[in-house]
Amino acid sequence: MNAFNSEKPRRFPAVAVLLAVIVAALVGGGYVLAPRFERDAPQITLTPDSDALGLAPLEIVVRDKGTGLKSLTATLAVGGTEHRLAAEQYAQPVGEKKLTLAAAKIAGLKEGPALLRISARDGSLWRFFKGNETVVEKKLTIDVTPPTLELVADDRYINFGGTGAIVYKPSADTVRSGVKIGDYFFPGTKGQIKDRPEHFLVLFAHPYNVPAAARAALVATDQAGNTREMPLAYELKNVHYKKSTIALTERFLQTKVAPLLKDAEARQEAPKDVFVAVNTRLRKENEDRIAAITRKSTAPILWSGAFAQLSNSKVEANFADQRTYTYNGAPIDTAYHVGYDLSVTKHYPVEAANGGRVAFAGDLGIYGNTVILDHGLGLFTLYSHLSSIDVKDGESIRQKQILGRTGETGLAGGDHLHYGVYLHGVAVLPVEWWDAKWINDNIQPKLEGRSGEEIARAQAAPRKVTRKRRR
Repeated sequence: MNAFNSEKPRRFPAVAVLLAVIVAALVGGGYVLAPRFERDAPQITLTPDSDALGLAPLEIVVRDKGTGLKSLTATLAVGGTEHRLAAEQYAQPVGEKKLTLAAAKIAGLKEGPALLRISARDGSLWRFFKGNETVVEKKLTIDVTPPTLELVADDRYINFGGTGAIVYKPSADTVRSGVKIGDYFFPGTKGQIKDRPEHFLVLFAHPYNVPAAARAALVATDQAGNTREMPLAYELKNVHYKKSTIALTERFLQTKVAPLLKDAEARQEAPKDVFVAVNTRLRKENEDRIAAITRKSTAPILWSGAFAQLSNSKVEANFADQRTYTYNGAPIDTAYHVGYDLSVTKHYPVEAANGGRVAFAGDLGIYGNTVILDHGLGLFTLYSHLSSIDVKDGESIRQKQILGRTGETGLAGGDHLHYGVYLHGVAVLPVEWWDAKWINDNIQPKLEGRSGEEIARAQAAPRKVTRKRRR
């Protein structure tokens, strides 16, 4: 045995164990403490992210995904005066904090330039235990004065479910304007009135599914969110909408309804359940798609004069008919028919009602093969159940141009054309747009820049009767 090895005990293993323990402690401590040293600063978002603050509230949201918020301060400096909005310290970490800034609730607030300052600090141990801080400073203009509205030409009579047209002039600070009624909004369009570039025209509806007692209002909103409303006074002419009952046959349910469901298992359900699935869920999906398409209109007018009814056609079903569907003698579902059913002969050529642009051409569920034309100013026409389509998306269309041929695709019980008129996503009474007199009395004078008083006088004036002299 080596004498040197026998004289001194080996200490290396003990030192190694000690070092391992120390390293493990450091790693474990680091693992435990690392999250406390996170470096992600809080996030601050403003909604709306506008340069103006008015009567509409501004929402401030502060979030921290790491250690949580430790403190939050917010101030608004206006005209040499600093208004304290928040000064909060949190004993326990807070992941999210919301503040609502409403100019109307700040006493003594004056209009003019302002500075909004928001500071948020989290509970991290980073930066020598001070934590991460986010500071947002935003220059604002305090504006609590709503825009002004001048009504130039109104509509005194509107059909229930039909269309109205008004001309108005909002103040220059307006960023959004139009007519609202119920849950619907119809935006105005500038630059459509002859010799009146500053005037706006809006086509709006009193929808068939909005109570008759409701009334539309002209609204204008500025960048600060201040809104001015002007109630519109018009007489609502009652339109009688029919109610009908449709008995469903076993053959119709098997050959027309069930194939519309893409889910093979759903087709195996009871006939009643299959129909309800198509008539409710699929119908809503299709009508939502139509509404989305018919809300995206080109600004300029693409149509001229009265719209044309399908030549030689007969109206088989009316607009806004409330249909009750029965199966084995019992009612199982209801739906509104938002268009006209027009019939001629099988596979009859379908003509464009007026000039426009193809906004959609393709299959549309219960509506089958469908073409939708954009005529400008939010006005659209729809042609459904076609056996064939002869146009493509984006194509410019002239009045009377052939779009396709009638058929019985979708949920059609026989060969016909389903024809609809939509205004900013809302189905409206089609017959008005077939009426040249209605267009000449209600739409054309406004496009020509005539005032409401001039239009009223022209409509009230007795027509001259020309008599032939006897020889």
